[in-house]
Order: sequence, then structure tokens, then C-alpha cells
Amino acid sequence: MYRKSTLLIVISFITLVAVAHPGYKYRILLTDKNKTTFSLDKPDQFLSKKALERREKQNIKVDSTDLPICEVYVKAIERQGVKVVAKGKWNNFVTVSCIDTTRIDKIAQLPFVRSVKRVWIEPKEIEEEVLTRDTLINEYKEIDSLYYGVGTRQIEISQADKLHQQGFKGQGMEIAVIDAGFHNLDSILLLDNVKIGGVKDFVNPDGNLYLEHSHGLGVLSCMAANKPKVIVGTAPEATYWLLRSEDERTEHLVEQDYWSAAVEYADSVGVDVINTSLGYHAFDDETQNYTYRHLDGEYALISSQASMIAKKGMVLVCSAGNTGANSWKKITTPGDASSVLTVGAIDAEGVLAPFSAVGNTVDGRIKPDVVAVGRYAYVVSSYGTIVPANGTSFASPILCGMVACLWQALPHLSAEEIVTLVRQSGDRVLYPDNIYGYGIPDFWKAYQLGKE
Repeated sequence: MYRKSTLLIVISFITLVAVAHPGYKYRILLTDKNKTTFSLDKPDQFLSKKALERREKQNIKVDSTDLPICEVYVKAIERQGVKVVAKGKWNNFVTVSCIDTTRIDKIAQLPFVRSVKRVWIEPKEIEEEVLTRDTLINEYKEIDSLYYGVGTRQIEISQADKLHQQGFKGQGMEIAVIDAGFHNLDSILLLDNVKIGGVKDFVNPDGNLYLEHSHGLGVLSCMAANKPKVIVGTAPEATYWLLRSEDERTEHLVEQDYWSAAVEYADSVGVDVINTSLGYHAFDDETQNYTYRHLDGEYALISSQASMIAKKGMVLVCSAGNTGANSWKKITTPGDASSVLTVGAIDAEGVLAPFSAVGNTVDGRIKPDVVAVGRYAYVVSSYGTIVPANGTSFASPILCGMVACLWQALPHLSAEEIVTLVRQSGDRVLYPDNIYGYGIPDFWKAYQLGKE
């Protein structure tokens, strides 16, 4: 049966805006936290109750990376006439914007500054979206014989529907989606019952995530959709935090700074699992492009940050990248990070998608870790319709939702144990490779293994 509704939505036209005085953004790595006013003996002064409870549950000690950046250092930097746009305590950095680069030269001479790196330069012309209103379709069809609707194969291929049958649908689990935007989410009937914990834009703090790019919307729908006989995602009862770190207008290193800040925010609000369907290897400034030797899980800021996530008690699930058919071929960062689940794409029959990026990392770790449906995956569009979509961007959240349900079923396990368990349940666990990784996970098998 069809259901239809007409609503006003935002669509965009592109205009070019000339830039008179280019701006810059710089990442400032700090040497220490020696002048912090906080103490590791009193973690409740700088970590939220939820973040502390997660660490305690997994026997994770609070360490110096959890300490906030020294405020006296931040103020000294701001006195040079720059604006702070991002901060990362795990890697101890501050990111600033300015027009006059001589101010950066002065900052570089400060005794607590380890290094300075340009991470963004304003292009001569910027594509700006001019937002207008048009009609939202909001049309979909029920399939009476299929509870999961068009999403049936996406979950059944990994046996996660059996977790749902046992009541593990993500209830009580908090999932952060770090992406580019969630266009029209607030107007789409297919997603009107998604549980939203909060939203935050790290690119434009005064912006509206529902007026930005639609990529995150499709990603979210793979997990959060909950319309039986139409489309049901892999974690329909979880709570979602919608975080924007991607500036789709340009491709610069600064997006990794925003991403790092978003991850730390997710930690602070008590998130359990993070999905990020973003990946980086080539930039507008080609001198900053990565090479294969950089895929060590630490070189890129985003990978270094990602490698710490499990150590904070969270699981990161990320896309492997859609570069398998081009000259790069390899996974993209942060897919090279350790203790994360990097997801390649297959079709509904289990055959690898030709675009799915391959591993391994430069230090020989198996990547991708696992695979999930990402070729002709069904997602909700910003028009409120269901469409087939291609990309590891969708394989990642499909798997991420399953991970959340598995962890709900096995709450005694740590983040690192969950990651290991998912790998061990893969159908290629005995002969992993750099194409399928450990293969297609069997989440029912993982559940049985985890109970032992």
C-alpha cells in the first residue's frame, strides 16, 4: 500500500562566491598539559558521568589524554588575534582560523607549541548553496510478507535478524553518526520515529544539520529506520547523536580536526558506538595527499584519533572507501586505524562490490575487517522515498547497527572484545584477505560465542 504526504522541504542551487581575502586554518599541536588545573584523581571534574561509567564498566583507567587542554595555553594563543575553531584533548591540539598568517608565525614561537600545520586555505571561489523550497514526496510502499521491507536482505545476510527476534534491537544503546549532514530528516515520515539524543555541527556551529548535505540521512536510515513492512534498519530502537564534521564544499585536513572534536563530544555524552562513513586520502592541496606508507593507523590525525576510541570504551565502525576501482584502490583513513571495524561492501548475494577499497595497512593488519551489503543497499532519500544506493558508506552503518544490537545482548564485553568477536564470526576467519577481510559476520554466531 502507498502512503503519500506533501510537505515543504529545502533543496539547493549552487552559486559561485568570489573570496576577496583568503582565510586560513592551522592545527597547533601542544607540547604538554603541565599547567592544567585538573587532576586525574578527580575525573568527575572533566569527564561526564556516562563517560566515567563506561570506563569503569570496562576497567579502563582515566589517563592524561582525558585531561582537557590547558586553558592558559588556549588563551595565550587567542591573544595572538586568532579564533579557535576546534580542540582535541586526546591528541592535544588546538585549531585556529585567521587571515593574517604572521600571527601564526608568532604562535609557533610560543614555548608550549610543538608544531603548526596549515589544514585549510580558503579557495578563490566557493560553491555556496542557495536554499529554496520545493515539494517533499514522502511516498513509500508496504510489503506485507516482509517485516524488514526492502531492507530484508541487508540484515538477514549477517543473521542479525535473529538478534532482533530475541529482543535485541538496540534499545538503550547510544550511536553517534559523524557525517556531512542530515538533509530534511525533520520532515521525512519514514524517519519520524527515530530516537534523537542530540545534534551538533562542528563545521558551522550556528548551522542547521537538517539543511545540509543528505549523505548522513541515508547513512542514518540504514540503522534507524523503523517502519515495519516498509524498511526497518539494523538498530531501530537505538538512540542517535547526529554530528557533522564534513564540509562537502572542499576537501581539506581541517575536517579531521572537526571529526576529532566530534568523537570526543560523543565520548562525553555517553555514546557506545560510532559510525563514520567518511574517508580521506586526497585533498584540494595535493601536497597533503596520503600515500600507502601513511596507512599505519597513526599518521593521519583522524586515524590516530580513531585508534584511541576503543581504549575509551567505544566501538568505531567506518567505511573502507569507494576507491577499489580507481588508481588509489586502498582503504581510506580512518579505515587504517587499529581496534576499529572497517567495512567493505558486497551485494545481497555476498559478492564484493567493484568499488570497495582493499587493504591491508602498511604494517600488515587485515583490512577491511569485514563486509556488509553496500551495493544496491536500500536507504531513505532526502525526498522521503526509498532508493537503492551504492557505497561502503552504507555497508558501514548497516553493520554498525548490528554491532550495537550485539553489544546490547552482551553488555559484559568491552569495546575491544566486541570488535574481536565480530571478526571471529566472519565466514573467512580461517583465511582472511585484503579484499573481504574476515568476511561476512554471522551475528548470531557472535552472540553464541560471546555467551561462552
